[in-house]
Amino acid sequence: MALPLAGIRVLDISQVMAGPFCCMLLADMGADVIKIEPPETGDSTRQSMGFRLKGSDSPGFLALNRNKRSITLNLKTDADRQKLYALVKTADVLVENARPGVAGRLGMDYDTLRAINPRLIYASISGFGQTGPWSQRPGFDLIAQAVSGVLSSNGFEGMEPAKNSIPVADLGAGLFTSYAILSAVIGRQVSGEGQFIDSSLFEAALSLSVWETTELWGTGKSPVPIGSANRMSAPYQAVEASDGWFVIGAANQGLWLKLLEVMGIEELQQDERFATNAARVANRIVLIETLAPTFSSKSREEWITALQEAGIPAAPILDYGEAVESEQAVAREMVQMVPHPVEGEFRALGFPVKLSGTPQQIRRHPPLLNEHEDEILAELVEKGLLSRDRGAV
Repeated sequence: MALPLAGIRVLDISQVMAGPFCCMLLADMGADVIKIEPPETGDSTRQSMGFRLKGSDSPGFLALNRNKRSITLNLKTDADRQKLYALVKTADVLVENARPGVAGRLGMDYDTLRAINPRLIYASISGFGQTGPWSQRPGFDLIAQAVSGVLSSNGFEGMEPAKNSIPVADLGAGLFTSYAILSAVIGRQVSGEGQFIDSSLFEAALSLSVWETTELWGTGKSPVPIGSANRMSAPYQAVEASDGWFVIGAANQGLWLKLLEVMGIEELQQDERFATNAARVANRIVLIETLAPTFSSKSREEWITALQEAGIPAAPILDYGEAVESEQAVAREMVQMVPHPVEGEFRALGFPVKLSGTPQQIRRHPPLLNEHEDEILAELVEKGLLSRDRGAV
Protein backbone atom coordinates (compact mmCIF):
# COMPACT_ATOMS: atom_id res chain seq x y z
CA MET A 1 0.00 0.00 0.00
CA ALA A 2 1.07 3.56 -0.63
CA LEU A 3 2.16 5.53 2.41
CA PRO A 4 -0.59 7.76 3.92
CA LEU A 5 0.73 11.05 2.52
CA ALA A 6 1.68 9.74 -0.92
CA GLY A 7 0.60 12.32 -3.49
CA ILE A 8 1.05 15.26 -1.10
CA ARG A 9 3.85 17.62 -2.17
CA VAL A 10 5.57 19.79 0.45
CA LEU A 11 7.97 22.64 -0.29
CA ASP A 12 10.41 22.88 2.62
CA ILE A 13 11.88 26.40 2.62
CA SER A 14 13.10 26.14 6.20
CA GLN A 15 16.40 25.72 7.96
CA VAL A 16 17.91 24.42 11.19
CA MET A 17 15.41 22.40 13.27
CA ALA A 18 11.71 23.24 13.69
CA GLY A 19 10.80 23.45 9.98
CA PRO A 20 13.06 20.62 8.77
CA PHE A 21 11.82 18.36 11.60
CA CYS A 22 8.20 19.12 10.68
CA CYS A 23 8.85 18.38 7.01
CA MET A 24 10.77 15.18 7.79
CA LEU A 25 7.77 13.88 9.74
CA LEU A 26 5.60 14.52 6.67
CA ALA A 27 8.20 12.92 4.40
CA ASP A 28 8.36 9.83 6.60
CA MET A 29 4.62 9.41 6.06
CA GLY A 30 5.07 9.49 2.28
CA ALA A 31 4.89 13.16 1.29
CA ASP A 32 7.11 14.30 -1.58
CA VAL A 33 9.18 16.89 0.26
CA ILE A 34 11.29 19.20 -1.87
CA LYS A 35 13.87 21.02 0.20
CA ILE A 36 14.54 24.45 -1.33
CA GLU A 37 17.92 25.76 -0.17
CA PRO A 38 20.09 28.84 -0.79
CA PRO A 39 22.81 28.24 -3.40
CA GLU A 40 26.34 27.33 -2.28
CA THR A 41 25.69 27.15 1.48
CA GLY A 42 22.33 25.40 1.60
CA ASP A 43 20.55 24.90 4.91
CA SER A 44 22.83 26.45 7.54
CA THR A 45 22.62 23.22 9.53
CA ARG A 46 24.80 21.57 6.88
CA GLN A 47 27.69 23.56 8.40
CA SER A 48 26.70 23.24 12.08
CA MET A 49 28.18 21.10 14.87
CA GLY A 50 31.86 20.62 15.60
CA PHE A 51 32.28 17.15 14.15
CA ARG A 52 31.62 15.23 10.94
CA LEU A 53 31.21 11.61 9.91
CA LYS A 54 32.82 11.41 6.46
CA GLY A 55 31.28 14.08 4.25
CA SER A 56 30.88 17.83 4.60
CA ASP A 57 27.27 17.79 5.86
CA SER A 58 26.91 17.86 9.63
CA PRO A 59 25.30 14.94 11.50
CA GLY A 60 22.64 17.42 12.60
CA PHE A 61 21.59 17.99 9.01
CA LEU A 62 21.61 14.27 8.30
CA ALA A 63 19.34 13.66 11.30
CA LEU A 64 16.61 16.07 10.13
CA ASN A 65 16.39 15.70 6.37
CA ARG A 66 15.86 12.10 5.30
CA ASN A 67 13.25 11.26 2.67
CA LYS A 68 13.59 14.68 0.97
CA ARG A 69 14.84 15.98 -2.37
CA SER A 70 17.03 19.10 -2.66
CA ILE A 71 17.13 21.97 -5.11
CA THR A 72 18.85 25.34 -4.69
CA LEU A 73 17.07 28.55 -5.61
CA ASN A 74 18.25 32.12 -5.14
CA LEU A 75 14.95 33.76 -4.30
CA LYS A 76 16.49 37.22 -4.64
CA THR A 77 16.55 36.68 -8.42
CA ASP A 78 13.49 36.81 -10.65
CA ALA A 79 14.51 33.69 -12.60
CA ASP A 80 14.59 31.51 -9.49
CA ARG A 81 11.44 33.08 -8.07
CA GLN A 82 9.68 31.99 -11.26
CA LYS A 83 10.89 28.43 -10.62
CA LEU A 84 9.50 28.66 -7.09
CA TYR A 85 6.16 29.86 -8.45
CA ALA A 86 6.10 26.93 -10.85
CA LEU A 87 6.73 24.57 -7.94
CA VAL A 88 3.99 26.26 -5.91
CA LYS A 89 1.49 25.42 -8.64
CA THR A 90 2.24 21.74 -8.01
CA ALA A 91 2.41 21.91 -4.20
CA ASP A 92 -0.04 21.15 -1.42
CA VAL A 93 2.02 22.58 1.45
CA LEU A 94 4.81 25.12 1.92
CA VAL A 95 6.78 25.45 5.16
CA GLU A 96 9.06 28.43 5.88
CA ASN A 97 10.68 29.72 9.06
CA ALA A 98 11.97 33.19 8.23
CA ARG A 99 11.41 36.13 10.56
CA PRO A 100 8.03 37.81 9.84
CA GLY A 101 8.33 40.12 6.83
CA VAL A 102 11.24 38.32 5.14
CA ALA A 103 8.97 36.11 3.01
CA GLY A 104 7.24 39.20 1.65
CA ARG A 105 10.53 40.80 0.66
CA LEU A 106 11.43 37.62 -1.22
CA GLY A 107 8.11 37.53 -3.05
CA MET A 108 7.01 34.29 -1.35
CA ASP A 109 4.52 35.54 1.23
CA TYR A 110 1.18 33.79 1.65
CA ASP A 111 -0.90 36.34 -0.26
CA THR A 112 1.42 36.15 -3.28
CA LEU A 113 1.50 32.36 -3.34
CA ARG A 114 -2.22 31.94 -2.60
CA ALA A 115 -2.93 33.91 -5.77
CA ILE A 116 -0.89 31.32 -7.67
CA ASN A 117 -2.38 28.29 -5.89
CA PRO A 118 -5.52 28.85 -3.75
CA ARG A 119 -5.27 25.29 -2.43
CA LEU A 120 -1.83 25.90 -0.92
CA ILE A 121 -1.44 25.32 2.81
CA TYR A 122 1.25 27.75 3.92
CA ALA A 123 2.90 27.15 7.30
CA SER A 124 5.13 29.78 8.84
CA ILE A 125 7.23 28.95 11.89
CA SER A 126 8.87 31.84 13.71
CA GLY A 127 10.15 32.68 17.15
CA PHE A 128 7.03 34.48 18.34
CA GLY A 129 4.43 34.32 15.58
CA GLN A 130 3.32 36.86 13.01
CA THR A 131 1.61 39.24 15.44
CA GLY A 132 2.22 40.76 18.84
CA PRO A 133 4.91 43.09 20.22
CA TRP A 134 7.60 40.38 20.13
CA SER A 135 6.95 39.23 16.57
CA GLN A 136 10.10 40.86 15.14
CA ARG A 137 12.43 39.44 17.74
CA PRO A 138 14.81 36.71 16.57
CA GLY A 139 13.70 33.35 17.86
CA PHE A 140 15.86 30.48 19.04
CA ASP A 141 15.01 27.52 21.24
CA LEU A 142 16.96 28.98 24.17
CA ILE A 143 15.10 32.30 23.89
CA ALA A 144 11.73 30.57 23.72
CA GLN A 145 12.55 28.41 26.74
CA ALA A 146 13.55 31.55 28.64
CA VAL A 147 10.46 33.67 27.98
CA SER A 148 7.91 30.83 28.08
CA GLY A 149 8.72 29.93 31.70
CA VAL A 150 10.38 26.61 30.85
CA LEU A 151 13.85 27.78 31.86
CA SER A 152 12.60 29.13 35.19
CA SER A 153 11.17 25.78 36.24
CA ASN A 154 13.97 23.48 35.08
CA GLY A 155 16.87 22.15 37.16
CA PHE A 156 17.10 22.60 40.93
CA GLU A 157 16.03 25.51 43.09
CA GLY A 158 18.89 27.81 44.05
CA MET A 159 21.14 26.72 41.18
CA GLU A 160 21.92 28.61 37.98
CA PRO A 161 19.20 28.38 35.29
CA ALA A 162 19.23 25.04 33.46
CA LYS A 163 17.97 24.78 29.89
CA ASN A 164 16.14 21.62 28.96
CA SER A 165 18.83 19.86 26.93
CA ILE A 166 16.22 18.63 24.45
CA PRO A 167 15.17 21.64 22.31
CA VAL A 168 11.53 21.44 23.33
CA ALA A 169 10.55 24.74 21.69
CA ASP A 170 12.04 23.83 18.31
CA LEU A 171 10.83 20.24 18.26
CA GLY A 172 7.50 21.17 19.79
CA ALA A 173 6.91 23.78 17.09
CA GLY A 174 7.73 21.19 14.44
CA LEU A 175 5.28 18.70 15.95
CA PHE A 176 2.48 21.25 16.39
CA THR A 177 2.98 22.52 12.83
CA SER A 178 2.82 19.04 11.34
CA TYR A 179 -0.44 18.43 13.22
CA ALA A 180 -1.83 21.75 11.94
CA ILE A 181 -0.79 20.94 8.37
CA LEU A 182 -2.52 17.57 8.43
CA SER A 183 -5.64 19.17 9.92
CA ALA A 184 -5.62 21.77 7.13
CA VAL A 185 -5.17 19.07 4.49
CA ILE A 186 -8.24 17.27 5.83
CA GLY A 187 -10.19 20.54 6.03
CA ARG A 188 -9.30 21.34 2.42
CA GLN A 189 -11.16 18.24 1.31
CA VAL A 190 -14.36 20.06 2.29
CA SER A 191 -13.50 23.71 1.62
CA GLY A 192 -11.34 23.20 -1.46
CA GLU A 193 -9.04 25.96 -0.24
CA GLY A 194 -5.76 26.15 1.61
CA GLN A 195 -4.98 28.41 4.55
CA PHE A 196 -2.22 30.11 6.49
CA ILE A 197 -0.71 28.41 9.56
CA ASP A 198 1.05 30.67 12.07
CA SER A 199 3.27 28.66 14.44
CA SER A 200 5.91 29.77 16.91
CA LEU A 201 8.60 28.42 19.22
CA PHE A 202 7.26 30.56 22.07
CA GLU A 203 3.75 29.14 21.89
CA ALA A 204 5.05 25.59 21.47
CA ALA A 205 7.13 25.79 24.64
CA LEU A 206 4.31 27.48 26.55
CA SER A 207 1.74 24.93 25.34
CA LEU A 208 3.89 22.06 26.59
CA SER A 209 3.92 23.63 30.08
CA VAL A 210 0.66 21.98 31.10
CA TRP A 211 1.56 21.01 34.68
CA GLU A 212 3.46 24.22 35.34
CA THR A 213 0.65 26.57 34.32
CA THR A 214 -1.83 24.42 36.25
CA GLU A 215 0.27 24.91 39.38
CA LEU A 216 0.51 28.65 38.71
CA TRP A 217 -3.24 29.15 38.39
CA GLY A 218 -4.08 26.71 41.16
CA THR A 219 -1.74 28.19 43.78
CA GLY A 220 -1.14 31.73 42.55
CA LYS A 221 2.60 31.10 42.57
CA SER A 222 4.98 30.46 39.68
CA PRO A 223 6.49 26.97 39.81
CA VAL A 224 10.06 26.64 41.04
CA PRO A 225 12.59 24.08 39.77
CA ILE A 226 12.13 20.66 41.40
CA GLY A 227 14.81 18.57 39.68
CA SER A 228 13.52 15.16 38.63
CA ALA A 229 10.36 15.35 40.77
CA ASN A 230 6.80 15.69 39.51
CA ARG A 231 4.44 18.58 40.25
CA MET A 232 1.34 16.40 40.51
CA SER A 233 2.39 13.28 42.39
CA ALA A 234 4.97 11.98 44.86
CA PRO A 235 7.18 10.07 45.19
CA TYR A 236 7.84 10.34 41.46
CA GLN A 237 11.51 11.15 40.91
CA ALA A 238 15.10 9.97 41.11
CA VAL A 239 16.22 8.43 44.40
CA GLU A 240 19.63 7.25 45.55
CA ALA A 241 20.50 3.62 46.28
CA SER A 242 23.74 2.41 47.83
CA ASP A 243 25.50 2.42 44.45
CA GLY A 244 23.83 5.29 42.58
CA TRP A 245 20.57 6.78 41.35
CA PHE A 246 17.42 5.28 39.82
CA VAL A 247 13.83 6.47 39.36
CA ILE A 248 10.51 5.44 40.89
CA GLY A 249 6.96 6.38 39.98
CA ALA A 250 4.57 5.72 42.87
CA ALA A 251 2.07 8.05 41.25
CA ASN A 252 -1.13 7.01 43.02
CA GLN A 253 -2.34 5.83 46.42
CA GLY A 254 -2.26 2.14 45.54
CA LEU A 255 1.34 2.32 44.35
CA TRP A 256 2.32 4.32 47.45
CA LEU A 257 1.01 1.60 49.74
CA LYS A 258 2.80 -1.08 47.70
CA LEU A 259 6.01 0.95 47.92
CA LEU A 260 5.82 1.08 51.70
CA GLU A 261 5.32 -2.67 51.80
CA VAL A 262 8.31 -3.38 49.55
CA MET A 263 10.47 -0.99 51.58
CA GLY A 264 9.29 -2.50 54.87
CA ILE A 265 8.17 0.80 56.33
CA GLU A 266 4.40 0.31 56.47
CA GLU A 267 4.23 2.51 59.58
CA LEU A 268 4.37 5.57 57.30
CA GLN A 269 0.78 4.80 56.31
CA GLN A 270 -0.20 6.49 59.57
CA ASP A 271 1.88 9.62 58.96
CA GLU A 272 -0.52 12.44 58.10
CA ARG A 273 2.18 14.25 56.13
CA PHE A 274 2.11 11.40 53.60
CA ALA A 275 -1.46 10.14 53.94
CA THR A 276 -2.65 11.38 50.52
CA ASN A 277 -1.00 12.25 47.25
CA ALA A 278 -1.74 15.93 47.83
CA ALA A 279 -0.06 15.74 51.22
CA ARG A 280 2.96 13.95 49.77
CA VAL A 281 3.35 16.56 47.04
CA ALA A 282 3.14 19.35 49.63
CA ASN A 283 5.74 17.58 51.79
CA ARG A 284 7.82 16.17 48.95
CA ILE A 285 11.23 17.20 50.32
CA VAL A 286 10.69 15.73 53.78
CA LEU A 287 9.12 12.65 52.16
CA ILE A 288 12.26 11.90 50.15
CA GLU A 289 14.43 12.63 53.19
CA THR A 290 12.35 10.10 55.14
CA LEU A 291 12.67 7.41 52.45
CA ALA A 292 16.36 8.06 51.74
CA PRO A 293 17.93 5.91 54.51
CA THR A 294 15.96 2.85 53.40
CA PHE A 295 16.79 3.35 49.73
CA SER A 296 20.49 3.70 50.56
CA SER A 297 20.49 0.27 52.23
CA LYS A 298 20.36 -1.69 48.95
CA SER A 299 21.72 -1.47 45.40
CA ARG A 300 19.87 -0.04 42.43
CA GLU A 301 19.43 -3.47 40.87
CA GLU A 302 17.96 -4.88 44.08
CA TRP A 303 15.46 -2.06 44.38
CA ILE A 304 14.46 -2.01 40.71
CA THR A 305 13.91 -5.77 40.67
CA ALA A 306 11.82 -5.73 43.87
CA LEU A 307 9.77 -2.72 42.82
CA GLN A 308 9.04 -3.99 39.32
CA GLU A 309 8.00 -7.38 40.71
CA ALA A 310 5.52 -5.57 42.94
CA GLY A 311 4.15 -3.63 39.95
CA ILE A 312 5.69 -0.31 40.94
CA PRO A 313 7.26 1.63 38.06
CA ALA A 314 11.03 1.84 38.54
CA ALA A 315 13.94 2.06 36.14
CA PRO A 316 17.67 2.67 35.87
CA ILE A 317 18.89 6.00 34.53
CA LEU A 318 20.46 5.18 31.19
CA ASP A 319 22.73 7.44 29.19
CA TYR A 320 22.02 7.82 25.48
CA GLY A 321 24.55 5.15 24.56
CA GLU A 322 22.76 2.67 26.78
CA ALA A 323 19.29 3.84 25.70
CA VAL A 324 19.78 3.36 21.96
CA GLU A 325 21.33 -0.08 22.55
CA SER A 326 18.68 -1.23 25.02
CA GLU A 327 16.67 -4.32 24.22
CA GLN A 328 13.51 -2.20 23.93
CA ALA A 329 15.04 0.22 21.44
CA VAL A 330 16.31 -2.73 19.41
CA ALA A 331 12.93 -4.47 19.50
CA ARG A 332 11.18 -1.27 18.40
CA GLU A 333 13.75 -0.61 15.64
CA MET A 334 14.52 2.84 17.02
CA VAL A 335 17.95 2.90 15.40
CA GLN A 336 18.03 2.71 11.61
CA MET A 337 20.98 2.39 9.26
CA VAL A 338 20.70 5.02 6.53
CA PRO A 339 22.56 4.47 3.25
CA HIS A 340 24.24 7.58 1.86
CA PRO A 341 26.35 8.25 -1.26
CA VAL A 342 29.07 10.03 0.76
CA GLU A 343 28.71 8.71 4.30
CA GLY A 344 28.26 5.09 3.25
CA GLU A 345 25.92 4.24 6.12
CA PHE A 346 25.15 6.12 9.30
CA ARG A 347 22.92 5.53 12.32
CA ALA A 348 19.75 7.58 12.75
CA LEU A 349 16.77 7.47 15.06
CA GLY A 350 13.91 5.36 13.77
CA PHE A 351 10.21 6.13 13.51
CA PRO A 352 8.54 7.06 16.83
CA VAL A 353 5.12 5.74 15.79
CA LYS A 354 4.35 2.58 13.85
CA LEU A 355 1.61 2.18 11.23
CA SER A 356 0.51 -1.42 10.76
CA GLY A 357 -0.78 -1.16 7.19
CA THR A 358 1.68 1.35 5.78
CA PRO A 359 4.91 1.14 7.78
CA GLN A 360 7.28 4.06 7.23
CA GLN A 361 10.50 3.54 5.34
CA ILE A 362 13.73 5.39 4.74
CA ARG A 363 13.11 5.91 1.04
CA ARG A 364 15.72 8.60 0.44
CA HIS A 365 18.99 9.54 2.08
CA PRO A 366 19.34 13.13 3.35
CA PRO A 367 19.96 14.93 0.07
CA LEU A 368 23.22 16.36 -1.11
CA LEU A 369 22.94 20.07 -1.79
CA ASN A 370 21.02 20.60 -5.06
CA GLU A 371 21.13 16.85 -5.73
CA HIS A 372 17.74 16.77 -7.43
CA GLU A 373 17.77 19.99 -9.48
CA ASP A 374 17.63 18.30 -12.87
CA GLU A 375 14.97 15.84 -11.74
CA ILE A 376 12.70 18.46 -10.19
CA LEU A 377 13.00 20.99 -13.02
CA ALA A 378 12.42 18.25 -15.60
CA GLU A 379 9.13 17.46 -13.86
CA LEU A 380 8.09 21.11 -14.16
CA VAL A 381 9.02 21.16 -17.85
CA GLU A 382 6.99 17.99 -18.40
CA LYS A 383 3.97 19.62 -16.74
CA GLY A 384 4.35 22.66 -18.98
CA LEU A 385 5.18 24.95 -16.07
CA LEU A 386 8.70 25.77 -17.30
CA SER A 387 10.04 26.11 -20.81
CA ARG A 388 12.66 23.75 -22.16
CA ASP A 389 15.35 26.27 -21.25
CA ARG A 390 13.90 26.27 -17.71
CA GLY A 391 12.50 29.76 -17.98
CA ALA A 392 9.01 30.84 -17.04
CA VAL A 393 6.18 30.05 -19.44
